[in-house]
Amino acid sequence: MTDLSVQPWRLRGVWFDACKCAIPCPCSFAQPPTYGDCDGVLLWHVRDGNYGEARLDGLNVVMLASFVGNVWGEHSDAYGAIFLDERADEAQRGALQTIFGGQAGGWPAQFNEMFGGEMRGMEFAAIEASIADDYSDWSVSIPGKATARVAALTGPTSGAGTRVEVHNLPGAEVGPGQPPAVWGRVTEEFADAFGFRWERSGNSSKLIPFEWSGPDAA
Repeated sequence: MTDLSVQPWRLRGVWFDACKCAIPCPCSFAQPPTYGDCDGVLLWHVRDGNYGEARLDGLNVVMLASFVGNVWGEHSDAYGAIFLDERADEAQRGALQTIFGGQAGGWPAQFNEMFGGEMRGMEFAAIEASIADDYSDWSVSIPGKATARVAALTGPTSGAGTRVEVHNLPGAEVGPGQPPAVWGRVTEEFADAFGFRWERSGNSSKLIPFEWSGPDAA
């Protein structure tokens, strides 16, 4: 049954990750990760949305995560940590925690149930996110704790200004029915928080716009 205390909500934005896998990340194709395990930086940028009367436009959520096995099937050792945009006021903070914590239904609730991860922590932080209008590059930074900078994937036969896109991903991290994923190559990635530590480049990234709503119907 629907929790009557949950407010109607809607989010429209852009999600991306920068993960350990080689390009292209097999997880997005519902396959085991390149090296058998995966970890990475994930960003959700809300372009516009609301939770009840609370507007959530322009706010960001970042997650550090790791797991072993196929995230869409049998997996173990799943861990996560969340950073919420420190610019959010009290109502917005509660809304973000409710939605991304899975209590408000929708795709976040479904993904959280599937991932089944142990949360190592949560904090509010200064999140700097940038996503080019033409998806030529994207980045996120939490000073001293997490950074991911990505350039859109190109190659010797890529047309000028075109993007490498995949439609109808069998393992789309933002859920079914979303726009195509745009592939990228990580130019810089760093994490040092809540027990997550790595520094690398050249690995896989993908960017996918999303549109969610909730709560789920009774």
